[in-house]
Amino acid sequence: MPPPVESQNLTESSIVPKPPLFVRAFASGLFSGYSPFASGTVGSLVGLMFYFVPGFEHPYVIMPAAFFVFLAGIKASQSMENFYGHDPSEVTIDEVLGMWMSLWLLPKSIAIAVTGFILFRIFDVVKPFPAKKFDALKGGAGIMLDDLIAAAYTNIILHALLLFPFLRDFLTAGNP
Repeated sequence: MPPPVESQNLTESSIVPKPPLFVRAFASGLFSGYSPFASGTVGSLVGLMFYFVPGFEHPYVIMPAAFFVFLAGIKASQSMENFYGHDPSEVTIDEVLGMWMSLWLLPKSIAIAVTGFILFRIFDVVKPFPAKKFDALKGGAGIMLDDLIAAAYTNIILHALLLFPFLRDFLTAGNP
């Protein structure tokens, strides 16, 4: 029996090399993508951990971080997809970014974060239009963009919920 091949993707004459450790660490959301179950959920939790760093929610912090993660995430996700196959579960940097954008410009509170987490995970799994179209694309951009669509749906719903005073009071109670 031949030895196992490290790459699932074979080109005509060569094996796709395993991405470097720093690419795997970044693209997998600090290795959360290697979780044996629900790697997207674990990656979303990593995004929440960063979000709860004091001051991270401020637009002048989160937007440059999100911009960098989006651009670097496209490149790193592409590298991971070349090795692991289409939209691999090992890639969770898209979930990290998705959580940040789900909570963008919202009051920082545990209730909003939990509600955002649940909504984002639902939208990430269901992939409402046009997320499913982006998910079908090959490459790093497709990997990153479908989660940004899920995050946009989440963010819009959370902003809408805050328009109702009783929900606003509940969701913003006990801000950290």
